[in-house]
Amino acid sequence: MTNERNQSFHFDTIALHEGQTVDPITRSRAVPIYQTTSYLFDSTEHAAELFKMNGEGYIYSRNANPTIDVFEKRLAGLEGGVGAFAVSSGQAAIALALLTIAKSGDEIVATNALYGGTFALFAKTFPRFGVNVRFVDGNDLSAVEAAINEKTKAVYTETIGNPSLQIADIEALSQIAHQHEVPLVIDNTFTTPYLIQPIAFGADIVIHSTTKFIGGHGTSIGGAIVDAGTFNWENGKFPEFTEVNPNLNHRSFVEVAQEKAFIAKVRFELGHDLGASLSPFNGWLFIQGLESLSFRVKQHVSNAQKVAEYLAHHEQVSWVNYPTLEGNPQNDIAKKYLPKGAGSIFSFGIKGGLEPAKRFINSVQLLSHVANIGDSKTLVIHPASTSHSRLSPEEQVRTGVTPELVRISVGLEDIDDIIVDIDQALKLASLTVQTVK
Repeated sequence: MTNERNQSFHFDTIALHEGQTVDPITRSRAVPIYQTTSYLFDSTEHAAELFKMNGEGYIYSRNANPTIDVFEKRLAGLEGGVGAFAVSSGQAAIALALLTIAKSGDEIVATNALYGGTFALFAKTFPRFGVNVRFVDGNDLSAVEAAINEKTKAVYTETIGNPSLQIADIEALSQIAHQHEVPLVIDNTFTTPYLIQPIAFGADIVIHSTTKFIGGHGTSIGGAIVDAGTFNWENGKFPEFTEVNPNLNHRSFVEVAQEKAFIAKVRFELGHDLGASLSPFNGWLFIQGLESLSFRVKQHVSNAQKVAEYLAHHEQVSWVNYPTLEGNPQNDIAKKYLPKGAGSIFSFGIKGGLEPAKRFINSVQLLSHVANIGDSKTLVIHPASTSHSRLSPEEQVRTGVTPELVRISVGLEDIDDIIVDIDQALKLASLTVQTVK
């Protein structure tokens, strides 16, 4: 059952059915786990055709797998894309997507408000591949445009910056990128396609760390790349998409895959050569996650709003950064892009700075001190000493991280229990402030 049969399917129906054709032999209602490395060819001719990308079929699970294929089609359907490629982690998804677009000597323009691991990947690792990343303030659209030059191959941002909570003006960024004939690549991990579909606002490529909300239970590491299928790879800036390739029977990726040229290229070149494969079992778990995604995210958002409102009036808290709080400067842009809610992750500052923030983290009992987000359980962390610790103090400030900042990923526990635990931890943190005084 696929959405091609009925374009009127809604989100929850797509999440349950997209991409699956029921096995004609077993008639299994659930998607089977195809825990296999390789697949039989009908003949030497059949094998040769598959290796030339002529027709559909499976060769080796490093490239494609029937279980993961269902997950990819389902996620692409939810995001409004033409195809997806699931990989071993969110970091792998970012690296493979951008290195498919940019090669040595090329540049990428990225907004500052990024997850620490992504910032480090761009600032420290990409230059080793000869790819330079120019960081700019995502709120300063003139700075974004000024950073683009003849070497630029993509503009990159996060739907909501981690942990600064800066909401990307996707339409404006896509217009700037497209004026310069480069794609807009956006990480949609924080919000998932339930809260926003960046492709609807002009994004060309969407990235996910499926480890987070899509998995939803902290059990599996994975990532995914979704292709909108709308970018013009034949504009002259990306000859590797249009040049004849001997491995494709002397055709180009655009000629072979047409609107799916990007996702085909990332799968059969870097995906194949670097081998960042997603296991079939993890793919199966992510399918389970998609089936309940909207229901979980609704409750995540409801709980997060209540926790943010509680903290905004707490005497031990100096500030709360959650876009839908009354008076937050991002209220208007949140209403435009996130009418269903701004997700379950936000940050707040504890009075007294670093030591009280650390005391709070060490004092939680129900909440979990974990380097993750999007779990069904409520998670807290101190980014300055963990996820963003590889960055210099100046780089931390550029990404929105300060010593007193605590990031919280609000889970699905009873809201009263979450608040009681936060309150007792804040009271213990206040003792640190009193001791310092």
